[in-house]
Amino acid sequence: MWSLTASEGESTTAHFFLGAGDEGLGTRGIGMKPEESDSELLEDEEDEVPPEPQIIVGICAMTKKSKSKPMTQILERLCRFDYLTVIILGEDVILNEPVENWPSCHCLISFHSKGFPLDKAVAYSKLRNPFLINDLAMQYYIQDRREVYRILQEEGIDLPRYAVLNRDPARPDECNLIEGEDQVEVNGAVFPKPFVEKPVSAEDHNVYIYYPSSAGGGSQRLFRKIGSRSSVYSPESSVRKTGSYIYEEFMPTDGTDVKVYTVGPDYAHAEARKSPALDGKVERDSEGKEIRYPVMLTAMEKLVARKVCVAFKQTVCGFDLLRANGHSFVCDVNGFSFVKNSMKYYDDCKEGAPQAPCLSNTAPPETIEVLDITRLLLAELEKEPGGEIEEKTGKLEQLKSVLEMYGHFSGINRKVQLTYYPHGVKASNEGQDPQREALAPSLLLVLKWGGELTPAGRVQAEELGRAFRCMYPGGQGDYAGFPGCGLLRLHSTFRHDLKIYASDEGRVQMTAAAFAKGLLALEGELTPILVQMVKSANMNGLLDSDGDSLSSCQHRVKARLHHILQQDAPFGPEDYDQLAPTRSISLLNSMTIIQNPVKVCDQVFALIENLTHQIRERMQDPRSVDLQLYHSETLELMLQRWSKLERDFRQKSGRYDISKIPDIYDCVKYDVQHNGSLGLEGTAELLRLSKALADVVIPQEYGISREEKLEIAVGFCLPLLRKILLDLQRTHEDESVNKLHPLYSRGVLSPGRHVRTRLYFTSESHVHSLLSVFRYGGLLDETQDAQWQRALDYLSAISELNYMTQIVIMLYEDNTQDPLSEERFHVELHFSPGVKGGEEEGSAPTGCGFRPASSENEEMKTNQGSMENLCPGKASDEPDRALQTSPQPPEGPGLPRRSPLIRNRKAGSMEVMRESFVLQGFYFLRLHLSWWATGLFSSSRGPPPELKHGVGSQCTGLFSTTVLGGSSSAPNLQDYARSHGKKLPPASLKHRDGFEGCSMVPTIYPLETLHNALSLRQVSEFLSRVCQRHTDAQAQASA
Repeated sequence: MWSLTASEGESTTAHFFLGAGDEGLGTRGIGMKPEESDSELLEDEEDEVPPEPQIIVGICAMTKKSKSKPMTQILERLCRFDYLTVIILGEDVILNEPVENWPSCHCLISFHSKGFPLDKAVAYSKLRNPFLINDLAMQYYIQDRREVYRILQEEGIDLPRYAVLNRDPARPDECNLIEGEDQVEVNGAVFPKPFVEKPVSAEDHNVYIYYPSSAGGGSQRLFRKIGSRSSVYSPESSVRKTGSYIYEEFMPTDGTDVKVYTVGPDYAHAEARKSPALDGKVERDSEGKEIRYPVMLTAMEKLVARKVCVAFKQTVCGFDLLRANGHSFVCDVNGFSFVKNSMKYYDDCKEGAPQAPCLSNTAPPETIEVLDITRLLLAELEKEPGGEIEEKTGKLEQLKSVLEMYGHFSGINRKVQLTYYPHGVKASNEGQDPQREALAPSLLLVLKWGGELTPAGRVQAEELGRAFRCMYPGGQGDYAGFPGCGLLRLHSTFRHDLKIYASDEGRVQMTAAAFAKGLLALEGELTPILVQMVKSANMNGLLDSDGDSLSSCQHRVKARLHHILQQDAPFGPEDYDQLAPTRSISLLNSMTIIQNPVKVCDQVFALIENLTHQIRERMQDPRSVDLQLYHSETLELMLQRWSKLERDFRQKSGRYDISKIPDIYDCVKYDVQHNGSLGLEGTAELLRLSKALADVVIPQEYGISREEKLEIAVGFCLPLLRKILLDLQRTHEDESVNKLHPLYSRGVLSPGRHVRTRLYFTSESHVHSLLSVFRYGGLLDETQDAQWQRALDYLSAISELNYMTQIVIMLYEDNTQDPLSEERFHVELHFSPGVKGGEEEGSAPTGCGFRPASSENEEMKTNQGSMENLCPGKASDEPDRALQTSPQPPEGPGLPRRSPLIRNRKAGSMEVMRESFVLQGFYFLRLHLSWWATGLFSSSRGPPPELKHGVGSQCTGLFSTTVLGGSSSAPNLQDYARSHGKKLPPASLKHRDGFEGCSMVPTIYPLETLHNALSLRQVSEFLSRVCQRHTDAQAQASA
């Protein structure tokens, strides 16, 4: 060994030793001047006065670890203490020299890594008895995940529910594995999918996550990072059959992992990164390092860090934390670990040195049981055709064939509901009103199948998610080829609190996953995104409702609606008063088209008969034998769905079941848009007539009068209204979210900014209901508010709520106002009716444009420090300032006066938003329109339509520009397409196969602003008042 001293400074730097024989470390130590030779340093040392007694700190680790940047940074800081001398044992010494020849030390920092002889380090510690920074014997336990989990459990530290499968002949009682399609049973413990399978060896990083069939099945295979990949998706759903594993419950973490690093029991640093299980792509910085951002720990998590540090006797220790369902769970302990690229952390280490969660539909066993019962009943009918079984053989055969589809069970594809009727029920096509005749108690089985998200629907959801990034600050910035980089920057730096909720319908969940994929620029399959990001279980009716359990008000409304539409006479003034008391523009237009409802139903039925006849003729044509329709449908399946509608629409009594009108409209719209190549006659007229009927039936089923609409609406979405109210009132941050730690952040100019987003994907009933609450609940007096009057007129003209209907509530905070002032927060309300329907070009109603008040704010002077740089050329480590260069169209004539918050824009000027006026959160963003019907053995309503795409106007993007010549949030997606080589088809482009014809921009109606100057108090009091009225009414009814 030989001694080195650093150059002289204000204080004497500690001696620093390097182990002999370590060629990898070279001959220069930390603190040396580059021009000084080794001999000169040794000669200088002989002339010095002997230093004070030193504490010798030995570093015993593999060269890759001891020479790493974090270790170097720490050692440089340790050497600033006068009383410390650091010795680094070279790798050659560690591997080849006996421990008796190792230099002695007072304090030893030694830790295991690949190739490290832990046995020799233990022997050295017994020989020299140094003070151990990290206990060596405990490092044996850290290499075995079974021991890690045992210790965590003994210390009372929360960890996921788990079981150990030991494939050891000496321990046969721990090797019991029973694998089902959607679960495994390990030694008696059942783990439904999704679950995690970990090798017992901590050195084996091949961790698998198995997904339920309801989410698409398959598995995500994690491994030690290779290039830009950390995991891949595999269609394989069976667990591994060799080796020993830990099986544990999967914890949904919203796509984020938290790494915690301790330096002693009283210090913990945390960093968050994108979960490797999300899409498998590793986000790296310009130096090739994985991107991580420091986040804050809660008081409870700090206590957990202390427990881990003490329990494993590892002063410097890293472990993995999962934040799920409001709790924190430790899932791995890594031992000696350092934070990379954090100068604040390195300084803290130096200061510390002297003080040495499910998806619903995850349980298909019930569906399997229904299939088994069906098979048994069919077998009984075959033996005794005239037995006690009353059900028709045809329906049982249909039930069996549907449940046997696809070769596997999946809640995404099929759903079975059982509803008990204490007074009995008859099938609707028998012409009997179940409310008028008391029958024996009955159990109604409703089977829904299909329900798969079409390729068109997937593209529309994903592209809309991508465009939706532009709603956020810096939305027009284009960083690394991505538009909307403001949101991506916020999210990647953990200043974006995102939660996604979806109802339990598979198609809704897949839409949510596709939207999230586009919003967050994720890659790969939707299944991992769905499992990681989308919450759908245990929401207590937040987004789901029992469609078969109607309130008394709904029964009255449906009965009156049926009565009015069964009259074989032209609509008269009384009919308009009875059916359209709200004077809705779209409703009045549809009634004008219909005139006589029975005559129109006769025409619709005749067109359906003609359609089924044409399909049968096509099936007999030899050229149609192998004909595949859109999304792999066959002519036989097409005939089945139309034949069922033909049977169910006209009852035996000759009356029409108007509840089938929405199904008829959905089916013909689907075929017109996706199967137009068949050239079936009469579909255009059937589409026109069924749409007119549907535009009356669908909205009026949710109430005819204002009072009925409000009563039914609150009954449907009361939990959702309460959740929105809670979201709006929660202006402070939750402790459980992954939030950037401002003290440790590097390269983030606004570390205090934090935006909350809540996305809700739900059913048509919730969409209509929420709109009814806003329209008829008394939010504002339209006679006193011109902006609200225009909004109500626009909503009145909307005839249909389609796939991807959007209701957007934005909450802004002005930090310059008094915290108790009503001006502190303001709320904006925006709306889009979703995908364009079958309207003729230009016939759709238009609102007053997308007018967020944040973009209408008065012109500001550029403040270079007020907002992060979104321009890639400005600061490589903080690309957060949007540069607007394209001129915007001028405002049109007759536009409403700008609000007091308007900010003009100049072409080519730098976009700057005041730090004091920031987006607090998108508290309620997306409402997905479900397309499922609820009939006995009825197939689901057709998948979301895919219409002609084009750039016929600027309104084909996400936002309407009717009023403003653009806003700081509104994206110019056409410019984006041109700059990135995207080709948008002309508006006249017709689709043949659907998916291939999808353009980059989904044809979705642009967002229109309903109101941009609501106070938070107004909205909160309104929602509270609506909820309280419903609660009081229920209490009065039950009294």
